[in-house]
Amino acid sequence: MAEPREVGSQATDAVDERHDDVGQTTSGRDSLELGHCPSEKSHLSGSVFEQIIENDRAYANDNYFMPCDEQEQTRLAITHQCFTSILNDQLSFQSIPHGTKRVLDVGTGTGDWAIAVAERFPNAEIVATDIACFQPTDIVPPNVFFEIDDAQEEWTFTDLFDFIHIRALSGAFRDWSSIYKEAFKHLRPNGMLEVADFGFVRTAESIPDSYLSIYNGACVTAANQAGIALGLEHMKKSVLEAAGFSVAKSRTFEVPLGTWMPDARKKVAGKMALISTLEGLEATSLRLLTRHTGWKADDVRDVCGKVQEELMRPGVRPSIPCQFTVARKLMM
Repeated sequence: MAEPREVGSQATDAVDERHDDVGQTTSGRDSLELGHCPSEKSHLSGSVFEQIIENDRAYANDNYFMPCDEQEQTRLAITHQCFTSILNDQLSFQSIPHGTKRVLDVGTGTGDWAIAVAERFPNAEIVATDIACFQPTDIVPPNVFFEIDDAQEEWTFTDLFDFIHIRALSGAFRDWSSIYKEAFKHLRPNGMLEVADFGFVRTAESIPDSYLSIYNGACVTAANQAGIALGLEHMKKSVLEAAGFSVAKSRTFEVPLGTWMPDARKKVAGKMALISTLEGLEATSLRLLTRHTGWKADDVRDVCGKVQEELMRPGVRPSIPCQFTVARKLMM
């Protein structure tokens, strides 16, 4: 996503908030069938889902603005590697306790995080939910279960979780407070919720009348008309506290886009973040702009291409904030 100019102040009210560089912790429409989730626990086991094809991209339903096609799945896999690189090869900002029995991954996407956690915690049960099923169906740890579920509806889990993970879902929900209330209700006392997300792309120096600013303004306008908010507003301390949580810590890492930082590890994270960002420009904007602001698909792709060119220019030094917030359900 492109950066609104207020990004630096988006999380100023978080407890123990820090802002670091990486390395310092760190339309025509058709339909086609989706695959089935491999888990017997799937809420809709055996059901066939139809993808919606708009402007040559596939979507899981008629509402969510991000695609779910192979191109997006590849981007999500790269994004997962980017997150782990930012965290020094850890899977979460908050260490998951060794005695953890149940973990929930909301909006699991390709399932990379859930599978990795299942491998590191073989005695824990990992439940991973998403509105679409495109997780792997071949080699999956026996303790990970994929379920087709919409987190915006009432959660129906019968057993409580020790750790709930929500990542890279900015703009996915109209009402984040309801998501957090459901998470709070389904956590054990003293259980933890971790939310992680990227903010908006920014450059070292402002570029007057840039395509980045045009892209940004159009996406924010379209998101507002769609009734969703892009950025990191959903990670504010006040939003989580309103759901009953106690915010334990929050930190924002400044991730370089590309290899312009001299540090070797930052180059690795930066390379993956750049690929994810460049691919994400169209993924984020195509449905939003064509549906809510009247843009033509070709015009969206043209602007995305020009933004890509801007970000790749020598000396631009683009970066993106990546925020992690950890909240706890205190024992009563």
